[in-house]
Amino acid sequence: MPGDTFPSEIRLTNAVAALEQARVALGSVTASATASIDLAGLTAFDSSALAVLAALRREAGGTLHFANPHANLRQLAALYGVDALLFDPAVE
Repeated sequence: MPGDTFPSEIRLTNAVAALEQARVALGSVTASATASIDLAGLTAFDSSALAVLAALRREAGGTLHFANPHANLRQLAALYGVDALLFDPAVE
């Protein structure tokens, strides 16, 4: 997924638009494919970002990996108990 496709900010006000952007970019991923989304540019977020990432993971036909998540995003995911769902600790 191209780096300019994923927004640098995901908050409640733009979560639906961010999800749509990512869905379009991931549209060609098949059940046997592996896709990776680089989250390094995602620097402003709230809990809506977790919902967007969870929806993407659920909807992806193949394996979806979230690379380079911000430390605060990982902490937020841990706080909500979804870190294991979103981020593989063995990989990152």
